[in-house]
Amino acid sequence: MFSKKLIAISASVSMSVSFLSTLSCTAADYSSADLLHLRDAILGVSELTDTDDVNGDGKVNVFDMCSMRRALLSSKEDVTQSYPATEEYVKLTGRTLRTDDTTWLVQSGSAVEFTVTGKSAEVTLAGDSSINNEENYRSRYAVLVDGEIIEDALMSSSEKTLTLFDGDTARTAKIKVIHLSEAMNGAVGVKNISVTSNYTVPIVPEPEKKLSIEFIGDSITCAYGVEGLSSSESFKTSTENFMKSYAYLTAQKLDADYSAVSYSGHGIISGYTSGEKNTDSLIPDCYELTGKLSDYAVNWDFSKHTNDVVVINLGTNDSSYVSKDTETRSPEFVEGYIEFLKTVREKNPDAYIICTLGTMGDELYEYVEAAAEQYSTAQNDSRIMCYRSAVQNMADGIGSDWHPSAVTQQKSAYVLADKICQALGMESDQIGLDMAADAEYILNIDPDKGGNAASYVGYDKSFWINMVTGGESADAIEAAISGISLKNGGGYRLEFDYTSTVDATLPVLVTGSDGKVYFESEVDAVSDKKHFSAEFTADANDTAASIIFQLGGKDYYNVTLSNISLVKIS
Repeated sequence: MFSKKLIAISASVSMSVSFLSTLSCTAADYSSADLLHLRDAILGVSELTDTDDVNGDGKVNVFDMCSMRRALLSSKEDVTQSYPATEEYVKLTGRTLRTDDTTWLVQSGSAVEFTVTGKSAEVTLAGDSSINNEENYRSRYAVLVDGEIIEDALMSSSEKTLTLFDGDTARTAKIKVIHLSEAMNGAVGVKNISVTSNYTVPIVPEPEKKLSIEFIGDSITCAYGVEGLSSSESFKTSTENFMKSYAYLTAQKLDADYSAVSYSGHGIISGYTSGEKNTDSLIPDCYELTGKLSDYAVNWDFSKHTNDVVVINLGTNDSSYVSKDTETRSPEFVEGYIEFLKTVREKNPDAYIICTLGTMGDELYEYVEAAAEQYSTAQNDSRIMCYRSAVQNMADGIGSDWHPSAVTQQKSAYVLADKICQALGMESDQIGLDMAADAEYILNIDPDKGGNAASYVGYDKSFWINMVTGGESADAIEAAISGISLKNGGGYRLEFDYTSTVDATLPVLVTGSDGKVYFESEVDAVSDKKHFSAEFTADANDTAASIIFQLGGKDYYNVTLSNISLVKIS
């Protein structure tokens, strides 16, 4: 027997036909299940067996995969065959349900993915009762071929067949069918895939990824209104797009598989309400189900796919209830959150749990932290952490009903990806992170140079400085944003808005703790607000760098600095 071992390979599943034809192979008959087993064995997911040495050279590697693929070729004429959307042929992402002859993509982002080889291929989709909804409230889906969207539509018929590709010569393509809208507004079905090919088995599932993340949330996770034209636009499934949610983007950035359980307006102890507690919209009541709608309300089998990380982004809707009487209702929220954490841990015994809140309001964040701390202590569970989500900024645009825009969702994904790396001990590239987000705002005054000033930092982190006496030089008064981490070779974009009550040329620098200058420029400040943006590359690692605004040299004037960010871009 072969011992289980990891063997480095690249592109083993998508070898070209011309390359395969140059390899010898055995005359044995193989099935798609054999091919999947061999792939998983090579990747170290399953145990190697004697039969995995297809070419008989005493080793199991990419060449055995090639040999088996060659053996699966047929010299017969092209034939057209149909294949069901089951695990033998497709990769199932997220919470799906197989009923009769259809695989239903139930939750946001649920999908089927596969690689197909042939001269032509079609997929037949199905609609559920949501096809009878008003047009803007039907299930939205997308179909991608080699990463390109060929169909993005609302499901409006009980059945629909879509051509994936068609031609005179064979091609190999990666296919994804994904549910873009949320589970409360119906599902999208995948009935079968039809392929014209001379391959015995022309369709295989996409491989599993090494990391798997589950996202539990509300409308923010659903990407409610992410494509809405303005904050005054109301809910439509046609403006929900899970591929623009922070959840999907986080999984893409970390090359991870994902699953989502998310419902707009839902919470831990109360859904969104303008008055009494809303107990009809609670995530704990439906977390263990495939879907909340009656057609999909069957218990989800958590053993089918284990998660390495579970992200909980709940509390935004609870706030509409708790904030009306925080003193008496916050303990109830904490208790309810703790009970839900117990359920999540029971269903995900080995996962790292990450709790977050704040994109649309962080009023309950301190209670999320309290719940996580109390749970961790009582259960002796150290695999849990909290962080405050990046708050949406009007400058980044606002989606429907004041929901996060695509820009905000992307920024949230950058932050969460970094937090997951921290939790799992993985190296984070920090790309997309605002390195100044948690920095300290300090006013440095040098009395020996005659400086005298006062400052104020607003709730939005705007920095207001009043120069009484400017002193003899610009560095007599410095507004500093300190405690910034830089990586050697990292590219950064510095941006801020600025105004001044008098016309002034102000030096701007990024310096290290030892005085090393990474970047320097100057701005001409006037009474009208202006915007500054510049890029630079750090040439050393530094954990205590600062953004410095030199404001000395002039008496009796005010400067306001706002929207200060230092984003890692490469």
